[in-house]
Amino acid sequence: MGVFGVFVFLPLVLPLSAWPVARLAETRLHPRAATRLLTAVAVVMAGCSTLCLGLLMVVATARLPGSPLPDAWSDPQVRAVVPHDEFAGRAAVLALALVAAGCARTLLRHRRITRRARRALAALPGRTVAVLPDSTPYAYALPGGRGRIVVTTGLLTGLAPAERRALFAHERAHLAARHHRHLLAAHLAARANPFLRPLRTAVVYTAERWADEEAARAVGDRRTVARAIGRAALLSAGTPAPTLAALAATGPVPRRVAALLAPAPVARTWPPVFTSVGLAVWAATAGALVSAMSSANSAVTLYLLLHPTAPL
Repeated sequence: MGVFGVFVFLPLVLPLSAWPVARLAETRLHPRAATRLLTAVAVVMAGCSTLCLGLLMVVATARLPGSPLPDAWSDPQVRAVVPHDEFAGRAAVLALALVAAGCARTLLRHRRITRRARRALAALPGRTVAVLPDSTPYAYALPGGRGRIVVTTGLLTGLAPAERRALFAHERAHLAARHHRHLLAAHLAARANPFLRPLRTAVVYTAERWADEEAARAVGDRRTVARAIGRAALLSAGTPAPTLAALAATGPVPRRVAALLAPAPVARTWPPVFTSVGLAVWAATAGALVSAMSSANSAVTLYLLLHPTAPL
């Protein structure tokens, strides 16, 4: 197996190194740090694996009639440095098509749903809060511009005044921190590489926990936020998500309530190295770095192979 073959396949499986931190970050890191770390790792690894799929696709299509690649790149040269070029390359073409279709579908759905929601709310009064006269209980934060909080009368009537303040503080935290960007990035990363799905699940949970902690800080009472979350979940049980169905999620409510009933998490920039979460964070970071280096090495190697004047 040539050098190109070794490095081009590494980014496809290195996301497995991020699985431990995905679980530990949910409980051991501050939700803000966990959301940012997991999103960054997922984006880097997804980008690297997609790049390597593209390189494998080039290998598969280089000898097709009409290919714009140089004729100097002959079949014997390809076989000498690229292992299983035909099988891996053709599989990469299919995989890359599925990645492109999945990401495009996610982006189009996100755009379609948000535009539809904005049009529906355009005539309602209130720039930052829209109260819908609907008996179905639900609430969500609609991104775009300064953002808007959407809540129904069915949910408001089921909450006490203090719980309503906690609800609005929670949704405002989503808008202020632009959590929809983290969620969208994590969903796209999971579309690009299925091994990143645990990170997507973790980002959904940590983003909600981040908003919970911001709401608790704004309200000044963690138990009030916990009651608001629990009661809102009970009221809206079985209610389909009215918007942002592919992105917005409440996460595991019992775990969120239990975390709010516990002491507030300590905000730290980086966990201690000689701890389980510290080692997992270092492993995930190292995996992302190796993935980036492997994909860059593969791209440079393939460029040298394709360049008619470059030595092999």
